[in-house]
Amino acid sequence: MILETERLILRKLEERDDERMFLMDSDPEVMKYLEPPVKNKEESKKVIRMIQKQYEENGVGRLAVIEKESGLLIGWCGLKRLKEPINGYVETLDLGYRFIPAFWGKGYAWEAANATLDYGFKELKANIIYAYADSANAGSNYILAKLGFENTGQFEDSGVKCSWYELKREKYI
Repeated sequence: MILETERLILRKLEERDDERMFLMDSDPEVMKYLEPPVKNKEESKKVIRMIQKQYEENGVGRLAVIEKESGLLIGWCGLKRLKEPINGYVETLDLGYRFIPAFWGKGYAWEAANATLDYGFKELKANIIYAYADSANAGSNYILAKLGFENTGQFEDSGVKCSWYELKREKYI
């Protein structure tokens, strides 16, 4: 599966992406609202293998986001099938994204997420796509609102107050 936008290519993550994934996931600023930063490239390889397993088992997973101009992996974005309940939801599609700070503020998250939503609604025929973000993460919450997601409430995830979002097909297409 490959998605393409004006400036980006979204493709399945590969083992060779470990160095750029480590650069992103070891950065405390990137991981501020997420899990603790990874400590070595082996941890990044484990994350890549976990996502590759999701492709096989669920038909979807987060995708590497490659900047066309540089050819560099600048982050990931994609849909994930929730297999464990989050806010009481399971077996639903969740939109997520993460980017290297040097690429923040350039519209890449919105561009990649928009291509992902197109794929989810048009190719996967999803009726609704969900997303959630730490309530304190202003950047992520802003992007979700800009994409058209509706904030439908708050919930706690591992003791963190999160905002829950949903986007229905009829509001997107």
